[in-house]
Amino acid sequence: MIRNPILRGFNADPSICRVGGDYYIATSTFEWYPGVQIHHSTDLVNWRLVKRPLDRASQLDMRGNPDSGGIWAPCLSHADGLFWLVYTDVKRMDGNFKDTHNYIVTAPAIDGPWSDPFYVNSSGFDPSLFHDDDGRKWFLNMLWSHISNGVGGQPKHPSFAGILLQEWDATTGKLVGPVKNIFAGSPLGLVEGPHLFKRDGWYYLTTAEGGTGYGHAVTMARSRKIDGPYEMHPDVHVITSKDAPEALLQRAGHGQIVETPDGQFYHTHLCSRPLPGLRRSPLGRETAIQKCVWGEDGWLRLVAGGPVPRVDVEAPIGAAEPRPDKAARHSFDDGAQLPADFQWLRTPYPDRLFSLTERPGWLRLHGRESIGSWFEQSLVARRQEHFSFRAQTVLDVSPQNLQQAAGLTLYYNRHKFHLLAVTHDERLGRVLTILSCPGNWPDGKLEFPLATPLRLPGGPVELAADVDGAALQFFFDTGSGWQAAGPVLDASVISDEGGRGEHASFTGAFVGMMAFDVSGAAMPADFQRFEYIPRNS
Repeated sequence: MIRNPILRGFNADPSICRVGGDYYIATSTFEWYPGVQIHHSTDLVNWRLVKRPLDRASQLDMRGNPDSGGIWAPCLSHADGLFWLVYTDVKRMDGNFKDTHNYIVTAPAIDGPWSDPFYVNSSGFDPSLFHDDDGRKWFLNMLWSHISNGVGGQPKHPSFAGILLQEWDATTGKLVGPVKNIFAGSPLGLVEGPHLFKRDGWYYLTTAEGGTGYGHAVTMARSRKIDGPYEMHPDVHVITSKDAPEALLQRAGHGQIVETPDGQFYHTHLCSRPLPGLRRSPLGRETAIQKCVWGEDGWLRLVAGGPVPRVDVEAPIGAAEPRPDKAARHSFDDGAQLPADFQWLRTPYPDRLFSLTERPGWLRLHGRESIGSWFEQSLVARRQEHFSFRAQTVLDVSPQNLQQAAGLTLYYNRHKFHLLAVTHDERLGRVLTILSCPGNWPDGKLEFPLATPLRLPGGPVELAADVDGAALQFFFDTGSGWQAAGPVLDASVISDEGGRGEHASFTGAFVGMMAFDVSGAAMPADFQRFEYIPRNS
């Protein structure tokens, strides 16, 4: 069986393609760098991260992009001996305007080399590229209308003004011919995330609707001509949990069809798993997949019946058993490159943030701007993939003033984080403190759960974050055993729904190492190892 979600932790907007016996899923990365995650599988059960292709300044520079801006809804396809990746770089998302620039990059193999981007347009987000069987290529994206009441984190239907279609000329690298609005969506509204699939002379258009919160859905329509008119699926929505509050997979929507080599059909979709009793999803929007079947009426439906996604789904014949979870332990002693688990924020110039060679055997962070900066923040972190886990690290740092700090953080964005930090106190010297911002949007006001900082001796100190559902407890060890640091904190707020809420927070919780030095002196902070130890799924 396939056990959903297949990509746990923040992996939203899954675009799937098959090349021979290999499946690839591309997911959104928003402000995290490098851009776009691509996972690989041969059986739809077990997946492995194989590439983040947008990894240099000529492809992507997100300095200044807002929280949950950056890379939205990539589309991955394969044609003409190349992989094609379409993506949006969102520079502004608040208010009536959305500044959304769409690009295409290509590569002969999934691990590259990936080209510099072709700029396509900026008329809306969620781009897609369809390769028709006559050799022509078609570019789709939703149309954003700023002349409406769709503002802030509560978008209204008129802002989502339909799905645009225009031909893409791969020879010149430009859009050509007329642009046409081919689909206005269903009454659910908020139409986005278009993908085309062709079968038996029909063009099937799947879209995401209802917003990416608890009213999300996959909507389907079809036409004999690529530019319409499109008729609605008799059930309207192929996948949704909007009317099933008891379902384990909530917020289901935004995905794509894939056909197996033996003619079976599956549909990916994003989903979330709220904490029991809470409408908060610290793991963010994850990727799931459902088995489908074509009815006698020519429409796609879930094999299990109805639109509600299942956790356990029949796998293709010959699929392997799911791999068990393992602890991830990184020692930073090879000096080569950052382990694939980790990402950083926004900048294409990571050498200014960290080094694996300046102190052999350690990851050195250079303190830059404050935690939550949209420009240059020294934070190296990995996704939270489990509701219960422990993360540990060893930190060697000597702050000289209160403007310098380094430590271990559970982080979502500038107004949702908890940070266990080593800093300097004028009375006590080197101390341990907690900086917390439990959803204080929009001002990002800090709270200090440790009223009196804990004095630390010199030398390395071990730090740990222990998360169990909605509870976070920090720990430290200076050589005399683990001790609790501060009170139990609310881990549930480090989630999509915390703070500003699900319609403006699109990533997920990360846990990692960070340093800041707002004095501008670039204080070094050295981390000897990092461990992520899961306790459940």
